[in-house]
Amino acid sequence: MSASVESRRTVLAVVAGGNFTQLGARFLLSPVVPFVIADLDASESTVGLALTLMWATYALFQFPSGVLADRFGERRLLLTGLAGAALGTGLIALAPSLPVYALFTVVLGAGAGLFFSPASALLSRLFDESGGALGALTAGGALAGVAYPAVGGYLGETFGWRPAVAAGTLVTLPVLAASAVLLPRVTPANPERSLRAAADLGTLRSLLARPSVAYTTLVAIAVSFTFQAFSSLFPTFLVQHRAGIDPAAAGLVFGAVFGLSSLAQPLAGRLSDRVSRDLAIAASVTLTITGLSVLLLVPGRPALAAGAAVLGVGISWPGPIQARFMDQFSDAERGYGFGLVRTVYMFSAAPGSVVVGTLAERAGWVVAFGSVVAVLCVCLTLLAVNAVFSLDL
Repeated sequence: MSASVESRRTVLAVVAGGNFTQLGARFLLSPVVPFVIADLDASESTVGLALTLMWATYALFQFPSGVLADRFGERRLLLTGLAGAALGTGLIALAPSLPVYALFTVVLGAGAGLFFSPASALLSRLFDESGGALGALTAGGALAGVAYPAVGGYLGETFGWRPAVAAGTLVTLPVLAASAVLLPRVTPANPERSLRAAADLGTLRSLLARPSVAYTTLVAIAVSFTFQAFSSLFPTFLVQHRAGIDPAAAGLVFGAVFGLSSLAQPLAGRLSDRVSRDLAIAASVTLTITGLSVLLLVPGRPALAAGAAVLGVGISWPGPIQARFMDQFSDAERGYGFGLVRTVYMFSAAPGSVVVGTLAERAGWVVAFGSVVAVLCVCLTLLAVNAVFSLDL
């Protein structure tokens, strides 16, 4: 596909900005949970259930968004996804009761769920070296993990939770407008795709059973399990396991890890383009194992700083993982195929926070995050076996 370097960079910047806003809209909900509980006469478990519905809906929409992108074009799906995220966030800010709040979180999850798979497919079509582009895309999401919780917490405490959540809409709308102007009208990858045929179970099994796709899915489940546990429980781990860390300090460390990850992800993507996907993934996994092990086992503030820094650089696998998936699919099946595997590995890894949280409650944090390290070691073993035995998976 012919496109100037400048135009492709513009598209990359706009799409990364869209990922920043659609993921940030969901991140905004976490810091205002205490205010929602008080205002809507809810409980931690019921609000947690509403947020779980949002993330589950997001995961479910990965596959249909890929299918629709192949059929109707990525641009249409990206604009619809951003509009849906803006709408869902605005509706949540107006929710009069908990059931309505939960319903509107589903709207947000559905809108956001239409964005990522088409965005990845579009960048893979525009960039020959897709690892760097996909790393920049995911870095936008990592930056959202730094900015939105901090701003949302401040706005929630200062102005109330409704203005804090509504701020997500105010940020998304300008990005939606820029996307409408700057995203190219690219010919759909597979305009003849039958939506009914796309849902055929035999076809889905056949795609997932490809050895290279199945192998990459296993690797993706392992690292996604890790990210689920990290994103849900890392601040609590710091407060309960590291001496002298209060919630405010834990939040700063959490944000710093996300910030380093946002810088490392494009570099990991470029490494995967220049050398190999598996080497970039293995380097990320090794650094994550090292960072978590230091935080688990070595006391003191220097170890805390070092472990968090290594962990932040280590959580840089999304670009290489997604580029590895894209390598397995033709242009005509990238949206469809990537949407399918993304739904599979996200759902498979979803128990990460529940498993690790339960282990922490019953056996302590060393066992809990030790299980995460064990999962990552299995992932590293898979990568090593593929390399040593030249399996070409």
